[in-house]
Amino acid sequence: MTRKNQLPTINQREKVAQSRLFAIEQLDLTFSNGEQRQYERIPGSGRGAVLIVPMLDKDTMLLVREYCAGTHTYELGFPKGLIDPDELPEQAANRELKEEIGYGAEKLTFIHQVAMAPAFFSATMEIFLAQTLYEEKLVGDEPEPLEIVPWKLSNFNELLAQADFNEARSIAALMLIREHLREK
Repeated sequence: MTRKNQLPTINQREKVAQSRLFAIEQLDLTFSNGEQRQYERIPGSGRGAVLIVPMLDKDTMLLVREYCAGTHTYELGFPKGLIDPDELPEQAANRELKEEIGYGAEKLTFIHQVAMAPAFFSATMEIFLAQTLYEEKLVGDEPEPLEIVPWKLSNFNELLAQADFNEARSIAALMLIREHLREK
């Protein structure tokens, strides 16, 4: 039996912190049963983001290893980035590919939209499969060149065992792409 919850009423919304990159809002809520609570959240930009799984051939994915400030480590994952204002998600996906791995894609297939920590962050990310790649490089915003790492999709279990491949969005994309391509 599926029960649809009634959304709580937002009684008050207040910005309680602001940095160069993030704002934190406090929400005063009243739930349908009368309970009142305060929640904090990071509102997204509203533009969304993209993550792309580029396929060099039928079995070879291209990943990037880049610095991640949150963990102060280098992490292996798929190209990704924000959607610019007035840009369609497909355009953002192709731009990010060109900036991060030096390829564009003749074929981009939308796979799935994922929420990133929806309990406190209102951002979403669209996952794309990129096929029929062609060489084209755009200047990106990365502070250093990204290491491009080819990986065989057929060796996905070895990728999952890599100590530096642990970002949930990349793992979700890997599983979704694997299933999508298996159905073809």
